[in-house]
Amino acid sequence: MQQEAVRWNIKVSKDTDVTLRTFLGSQGMKRAGFSKFIEEAVRWRVFHSAVQDIKARNANNDQDELQRLVDDAVHEVRAKRRSKRKTQ
Repeated sequence: MQQEAVRWNIKVSKDTDVTLRTFLGSQGMKRAGFSKFIEEAVRWRVFHSAVQDIKARNANNDQDELQRLVDDAVHEVRAKRRSKRKTQ
């Protein structure tokens, strides 16, 4: 499923523009690579921020209990995926 693209108008410093275009060029990316790079960077930054928030919220919690909760959740998701594959 392809999502509809939205056009952004952004301003960055000349130095940032040159640095990014040089980097993309060295990677063999063309003009379309610019949008892809920005989208990946935004997604990474949002994800990183969410992870940092979760870590801060759980800093004072028992680490063994947190690990048990994570392990239980992973086990549950894997079990659901396995049963879903069997029914297909």
